[in-house]
Amino acid sequence: MERLELGMYFRKLIFMEKSTVSTNRKAYHEFHILETFEAGLELLGSEVKSLREGKASLKESYIIIKKEQAWLVGMHISAYSHTGFSGHEPARKRRLLLHKNEIHKIGQKLAEKGLAAVPLKLYFNKRGWVKVEIGLAKGKKLYDKRDTKKRRDIERDIQRELKRSK
Repeated sequence: MERLELGMYFRKLIFMEKSTVSTNRKAYHEFHILETFEAGLELLGSEVKSLREGKASLKESYIIIKKEQAWLVGMHISAYSHTGFSGHEPARKRRLLLHKNEIHKIGQKLAEKGLAAVPLKLYFNKRGWVKVEIGLAKGKKLYDKRDTKKRRDIERDIQRELKRSK
């Protein structure tokens, strides 16, 4: 009985430590995020084990809606370190687990001109399930990117000066 309780204790510690697996920082630079959703992922066992090691990349990935199902395309999950000859394909399409009304809402928004659905963050929730934060986004113009960078630099300088004055 004690051994089981210790195992559960360490398992909880692992989940608390490794909550975020990967973030898509480029998405915040390239897009204005209008709305966010949380979705589950349909994964293979070796993919989940690889995610626990932190081997995932959301760069250049996006979401499509096909036949009333949402798919995550372009996400790369490296092979699990202790897998044998049969592993998983690193860059395959993965199905997103969303409610039908959420899929319809995202599909309607994607039909609008200039909107895209991009993954923002890949993480484990408190129960240990893999979740993806999806953002409905509108592309930024070059001058918007410059303004954002300028504003960030000004805020950083202000924070620096406030720390010095203390």
